[in-house]
Amino acid sequence: MFIIYDLEYTTWTGARERGWSGPGEHREVVQIGAVRLASSDGFPEIASFEALVVPRINPALSAFFVELTGIDQERLGREGVDFAPALARFAGFAEGSHGLFANGVDEEVLKENCLLCGLAWPFAAGACGNLSGVLSAAAGRNGHIVSSSLPEIFGQPAAGRAHDGLADARAIAGALRRIQEIRPGEPGLSRLLGSG
Repeated sequence: MFIIYDLEYTTWTGARERGWSGPGEHREVVQIGAVRLASSDGFPEIASFEALVVPRINPALSAFFVELTGIDQERLGREGVDFAPALARFAGFAEGSHGLFANGVDEEVLKENCLLCGLAWPFAAGACGNLSGVLSAAAGRNGHIVSSSLPEIFGQPAAGRAHDGLADARAIAGALRRIQEIRPGEPGLSRLLGSG
């Protein structure tokens, strides 16, 4: 089995273009969404995970972030926890899997948050992988594809709201299933996921 995960993290108008270099800007995790998939044909979903995280440095969400993700301050206040217990729960969810995979910079963002919060990295060296190259190649595209665009690209129904961590994790999982279906034995996929 393996884990597909997706993060939503603090952002502001223009932050991506600035590389989060504006005063006080950090990519603080606000949501972790993940699915546990079996390595067998079709990568069936075994379990799901979601945690909302209250950022330590910028606990007030920007209007841009709220509009993008649909996660508002009220929900964050009601359901959010500190990054430390959220990370511990996520590590527990991933325990026993043979890898954690995201589409893009999510591993980097998780590591940044560990540094910001003074926490040890909870995963084994090499446990995390980036599916961006495999997804782009299978779609015949150059460069990174946003996770919420994957269902449309691979001809599947939307997995939920765009820029929702759990929905985006499911969108990635759906794309992997489609790749397995149309390109059985895809070397990049088999190598990354240990499914071949």
